[in-house]
Amino acid sequence: MQAGTVEAAHTAPYYFFAKDETFAIGGAIPFGLNSRQMSAWTYEGGGLQLMREFYARYNIVNFPCGNTGAQMGGWLRQEIRSVRDLRGLKFRIGGFAGQVLRRVGGEPLNIPAGEIYQALEKGTIDAAEWIGPYDDQKLGLHKVAPYYYYPGWWEGGLQLDLYVNRKAYEALSPEFKAVVEMATTFAHVETQAKYDVRNPAALKQLVAAGAKLRPFPGDVMTEAFKQSMLLYEELSERNASWRKVYAAYARFRSEQNLWFRFTEATYDRFMQSQRL
Repeated sequence: MQAGTVEAAHTAPYYFFAKDETFAIGGAIPFGLNSRQMSAWTYEGGGLQLMREFYARYNIVNFPCGNTGAQMGGWLRQEIRSVRDLRGLKFRIGGFAGQVLRRVGGEPLNIPAGEIYQALEKGTIDAAEWIGPYDDQKLGLHKVAPYYYYPGWWEGGLQLDLYVNRKAYEALSPEFKAVVEMATTFAHVETQAKYDVRNPAALKQLVAAGAKLRPFPGDVMTEAFKQSMLLYEELSERNASWRKVYAAYARFRSEQNLWFRFTEATYDRFMQSQRL
């Protein structure tokens, strides 16, 4: 992409965190924004401008192009009763989140989707996360790792991007540039709408097939949050790009969570407690 070998790509930004951890902010970071907040930050909170400034050094023009919503925490061959049970756990986990998993004692491994089932079946790995019920069901992971944990605290709302090589984008007419912008905006909305429709039915089917739903224990969530915040402090000290983008992102996250506390979260908790 940077060299112009390909002109466009649809991807999850955090896959490129090894080049610069700042990539991950454009996708999802542990204990980051949920999908609605991520869209707000991107389109109206200055996020798109910040990320485009960052991407300019890679000759990329980025467009938000989908969000999976909050993901599940993955499939485990055995139960997790406390954070101690993560020690030495070989966990297939994608992208940036592996850095936090390692800090809480796990052993992160990045395995392609087509190899996850066999790795779990053979015991090469102890656990694996992919996306959520709709996609996980296709891989049949419940057949080899029955415990299905939630939430995926590392992906509260994974935003996907369309990357376009800057030279190729600038060669487009104003009309075609508008087409790209409108098409990606439509895909952005449609992607989450499809997940929100398909995941509930898939989860019911997985439970009927024997999947055992489990929440991550409180001490797992607490320690993972602590280690995430420490990691972000360390990155802010040594990575100027991360420091600039994350400072704005963190301020926005704080404001959004205060607002959601009084509105969305309270409403959702009430509705979820009702017999509907």
